[in-house]
Amino acid sequence: MNGASPVAATMALATFVVSYMVGSIPWAFLIVWWVTGEDISQHGTGNVGAMNVKRTTGSWAWFGVAMLADMLKGFVPALAAKVWLAGPGAVLGFVARPWADTLLSVDSVWYANLGFYVPMLAVLGVVLGHNYSKWLAIAHRRLTRTGKGLATGAGALLAYDWRYFAIVVVVGLATVAITRYLMAGQVAAAASLPVGALVLRSPDWPFALLMGIIVYWAHHKRFVGMLEGEEPRFYIHDSMGPRG
Repeated sequence: MNGASPVAATMALATFVVSYMVGSIPWAFLIVWWVTGEDISQHGTGNVGAMNVKRTTGSWAWFGVAMLADMLKGFVPALAAKVWLAGPGAVLGFVARPWADTLLSVDSVWYANLGFYVPMLAVLGVVLGHNYSKWLAIAHRRLTRTGKGLATGAGALLAYDWRYFAIVVVVGLATVAITRYLMAGQVAAAASLPVGALVLRSPDWPFALLMGIIVYWAHHKRFVGMLEGEEPRFYIHDSMGPRG
């Protein structure tokens, strides 16, 4: 595929748009509405994510369902993007291979070929879709931040490059265990993505940096609040902590 061909450009654009629409599916909002008949954005942080499902419903089981649904909406588009790029002859080795390794194996200048951005655009699309849901924007008649992108981003990274997934999960959980702050773990997970890419000497480290910044920015307000002593250690109950 020619890097500047209309086919490559169309594939890249289509991947981003479809991934954004899939990422915009507000599973947490739908679960809470189905279970309680309430609007999740009126509870807890106002975030349309798994932890706010726990705060709103009081159920760890529904938290797990929401977490899995959000991860899958990230995983499936990222995996599909790699399969689509590989074409009809796609093999498991290509699809499962870390994308950074695929980029390193290319003889030509990979960053001049739009085709190699397709999996990255899938990851970017689902995270932006989760964070700024188009479907909720239509329902509420305004576009606002609806999520923080952690679960959806983690699912997408698992398909994109499993090593990135492992890094953010291990660092995030370890930070929570050490600090006893959920917020600290979330921010550490976001920061670990570009750091991990640099340690691995991955050629897609600028993309990892961009994704880390996007996820961190969604946490910025409450992270600053944590530094100022305003964030609960384990914010798991409705009305026990700050919005945002």
